[in-house]
Amino acid sequence: MITMDDIIREGHPTLRRVADEVTFPLSDEEIQTGEEMLTFLKNSQDPELAEKLNLRGGVGLAAPQINISKRFTALHVPGEEGQAPTLSTVMYNPKIISHSVQDAAMADGEGCLSVDREVPGYVVRHARVTVTYVDAKGQNQKIKLKGYEAIVVQHEIDHLNGVMFYDHINTDAPFKIDRGVLIVE
Repeated sequence: MITMDDIIREGHPTLRRVADEVTFPLSDEEIQTGEEMLTFLKNSQDPELAEKLNLRGGVGLAAPQINISKRFTALHVPGEEGQAPTLSTVMYNPKIISHSVQDAAMADGEGCLSVDREVPGYVVRHARVTVTYVDAKGQNQKIKLKGYEAIVVQHEIDHLNGVMFYDHINTDAPFKIDRGVLIVE
């Protein structure tokens, strides 16, 4: 089981490395690791389990964050109260194939399981993205995401490219935002 102790923190060189493509068929270890990453996210969103296991809440976890420099990430974005998750999957070799002209940013900024401090500022990303990836069964997938889900996927794909969320923040004016940027609550 993955815990907070397995997650490497900012400053670790793996977080700045461009991860290697995953080859197919997937190894049993890659499938198992993806499942464990998804379980971590589900557990981190359960208040009782999160407290018991000392987990910080998360909606995405990329393999480089557990010191595996390979291109896969788990995502578990909860739905509204009592609703099914809006996105719950493991993506192998995810790739953004198209995106909107409009940009978006989270109203409260972004956080990261690998960053133990608050970094204030708007993280400007694309408001909508189309992503291709391969699932754990080796099937090609293509999904269109907008708003929060699009932001989460871009954050995780950044990890696969050695990019941290705060790299997107304007260091001179962290809360400066261009006209037309969608603010996601």
